[in-house]
Amino acid sequence: MKADKIIFATGNAGKMKEIRMIMADLDIEVQSMKEAEIQAEIVEDGETFEENAKIKAQAIAQELRARGEQAVVLADDSGLEIDYLNKEPGVYSARYMGEDTPYTVKNANLIQRLEGVPDEERTARFVCVIAAVFPDGRVFQTRATIEGRIGYEEEGANGYDPIFYLPEYGMYSAELAPEEKNRISHRGKALEEMKKILLAEL
Repeated sequence: MKADKIIFATGNAGKMKEIRMIMADLDIEVQSMKEAEIQAEIVEDGETFEENAKIKAQAIAQELRARGEQAVVLADDSGLEIDYLNKEPGVYSARYMGEDTPYTVKNANLIQRLEGVPDEERTARFVCVIAAVFPDGRVFQTRATIEGRIGYEEEGANGYDPIFYLPEYGMYSAELAPEEKNRISHRGKALEEMKKILLAEL
């Protein structure tokens, strides 16, 4: 099924930069929702990362079909799972403590909830699932994780990265160089797997 472009369900400029970097050798235009002029109110009411990614991708694919456009739609859902907290915040990572709550407040709350918990029980992971919906309705999904643990303080900025410590690197996720982060991050790895599917199917 030939498509003339890929549309990624995000308006996040930083995320689009990472996506374009990884998808550069696909030889197909990659646009954000904003660039494609798509205004979609999407209700992410799934109970898993897989369900939410699929909901987003299918909602936009439906709008594109109505416009008669042949595009592959990609959407991701990602979050932080902390084992000691029964995998919270999980699929609610973006909405944890309220969507408008600063991450400094969210991070401080999570560190506080782990007060007194030893290193070996502070295990956590970032999860990313990417869904692809093709013009003919086929759906593909990839899932990737990066394992680490929750630190005792914030280091750096950007979401939950400042509290996500990577023992094998001796630093927090927020301290990684962008190229290194793309290589080892949950989203970077899920995008690489999705790229293999796109190379085979496009």
